[in-house]
Amino acid sequence: MTTKLIPQEVIQNKIFLLRGQKIMPDKDLAILYGAKPIRLREQVKRNIRRFPPDLMFQLTEKETAAMVSHFAIPSKQHLGGHLPYAFTEHGILMLSSVLNSERAVEVNIQIMRTFTKLRQLMLQQTGLRRKIEEMEKKYDHQFQIVFKAIKELLEPIAPPKPKGPIGFGQ
Repeated sequence: MTTKLIPQEVIQNKIFLLRGQKIMPDKDLAILYGAKPIRLREQVKRNIRRFPPDLMFQLTEKETAAMVSHFAIPSKQHLGGHLPYAFTEHGILMLSSVLNSERAVEVNIQIMRTFTKLRQLMLQQTGLRRKIEEMEKKYDHQFQIVFKAIKELLEPIAPPKPKGPIGFGQ
């Protein structure tokens, strides 16, 4: 029997888009599971064959810096002070076979439900986009500005392009 441990919004706020995939950092997962991040990483390393690169990968310095600057993460220290591991949805599923506590199983179920809900929202957004495009064909030119604004709202927010260093070069 699964109990409601963590509000869905809390889980959603820990899911990030990186390398074109929805991921969760190791530290956030450890906190949700009620485990120490170092213990989670130990279990993963002991069972590394279960985590190929499409299920889990380590972030680069650039990706870590981008997460801190783009996702309102206070600092690299907040991510554990090291290059964090990122788990995809299927990697999180695999974690349930490695972390076998009652809480880990229940939290994992909640995380999977959250991923499913996000997927459903994306499908609804795709359907809405299609309907708008159909309406756009029916109505005259004066509504083009409205349709363009709606389409822009439906677009996922792209991370800003990296900027060059500021100051004088040597």
